[in-house]
Amino acid sequence: MSGIVESAGTETAGRPPGGEEGTVLPAGEPGQRRTVRRALLDAALEVFTERGYTDAGLTEIATRSGLAVGTLFQHYGGKRGLYLALWEEFREEQEGRTEATLTSERSRGVDDPIALFAAGARAYLEGAWDNRRLGRLLAEDDGPSGFDALRRQWDRAWVRRNARLLQVDERRRAGRVRVSVLTTVIGGAARELADCGDETEAREIVDEVCGILVHLSTPPG
Repeated sequence: MSGIVESAGTETAGRPPGGEEGTVLPAGEPGQRRTVRRALLDAALEVFTERGYTDAGLTEIATRSGLAVGTLFQHYGGKRGLYLALWEEFREEQEGRTEATLTSERSRGVDDPIALFAAGARAYLEGAWDNRRLGRLLAEDDGPSGFDALRRQWDRAWVRRNARLLQVDERRRAGRVRVSVLTTVIGGAARELADCGDETEAREIVDEVCGILVHLSTPPG
């Protein structure tokens, strides 16, 4: 993600603003780089959540991370790079959680496509609840230029993965539509979970949605 720059208010895109306090940290060892990146992403999530992407400032993000603005630019290139790194982290964690669940289910002998789809959907929704703060940020319409196109691209890939899992013939329009509807239901439920503040209610939502998905996944006839 580094190397992608984004203007941040009055700060100049592509380079650290002059007069910053502190020093730019060297690249360092892998462990140090992970620590620095984690601090920057955690601070970015805080500021993006509180102020929105558009109004977030690089100086405030750097201050909260305890690092220099130059270090932020060194690792992420600017505000856009931070946001996209958070998106990638969320996406990879959700995909990893779902894949781990499917692997576990298959190891137990589950091979029914609908049962596997429901298990994967449950894992995804539980992840949406666990990561609801980040999910809420990413669901907002306040992101970097071009993010909506990236999200649509990922959504299309998600539909294709679900079609393969459900063993739906994507050449048939009816099958494509059915999988698209199912995927949309999961995405909508994930957004609801991001706004949910009660764990009991969240579990009820997950159970209810999974039941709906099983019903809708059954081919007609």
